[in-house]
Amino acid sequence: MFLPSFKLEGKKALITGGGRGIGRAIAIGFAEAGADVILLSRTLNDLEEVKGKIEEFGRKAWIYQTDVTIREDVANAVKRAKGDAGNIDILVNNAGMNIRTPALDVSDEEWDQIMNTNLKSAFMVSQEVGASMKEQGSGGRIINISSVAGLMALRTGIAYGATKAALIQMTKVLAFEWGKYNINVNAIGPWYFETPLTEALLQNKEYVNDILSVTPLKRIGQLPELVGPAVFLASDASSYISGQTVFVDGGMTINGF
Repeated sequence: MFLPSFKLEGKKALITGGGRGIGRAIAIGFAEAGADVILLSRTLNDLEEVKGKIEEFGRKAWIYQTDVTIREDVANAVKRAKGDAGNIDILVNNAGMNIRTPALDVSDEEWDQIMNTNLKSAFMVSQEVGASMKEQGSGGRIINISSVAGLMALRTGIAYGATKAALIQMTKVLAFEWGKYNINVNAIGPWYFETPLTEALLQNKEYVNDILSVTPLKRIGQLPELVGPAVFLASDASSYISGQTVFVDGGMTINGF
């Protein structure tokens, strides 16, 4: 058999920031691929809506209102998830935010908020879930949602870019340390996609033209185009890939002049 499975049947996936945008799309895509899904977010109403979508595929969904920047919240959510779902086979660290402040004007409070939400939370959840994956003996998959901003200097801002670059390096180090436990750790680096986070920006035609001018495919990404790479990295089809970042960017990061 040369074609490995891209299915996620029998798997349990935990997704942070699973109530909207990229997290919502991946959660529904995982359910369609056969996984049961554990959703973490601060907004319960969003989680309930996604839970309903997951159950339409005949899959189970568990939702926990969680602030992933607080260690106690993270530990309690992972403990509850293990009790309700059993093993956690897949983790997607998706929770994130941005404040677009020029470098000279970034306050300590803004810096800490972005670092805690985008980076520290991903590490804390990885620690808690990684320990569970080690204990269960069957390993697992961790997928960190980074960004093109982790590789390229963009208008997204210094704090956001720093967190996304750090996520790429964290992916490599965790893959290096946890490979012996059969835990694959990879990242996805999106460019611009239509999400609630980018909605206002993408109403600006001049800004969109600037985006398209450096994007070889000449269009904004659609969320289903992120789901495919996520399912691939979560499935047996990527079993010998670890420590890598897949840029889903319409070719932006290879753009020359």
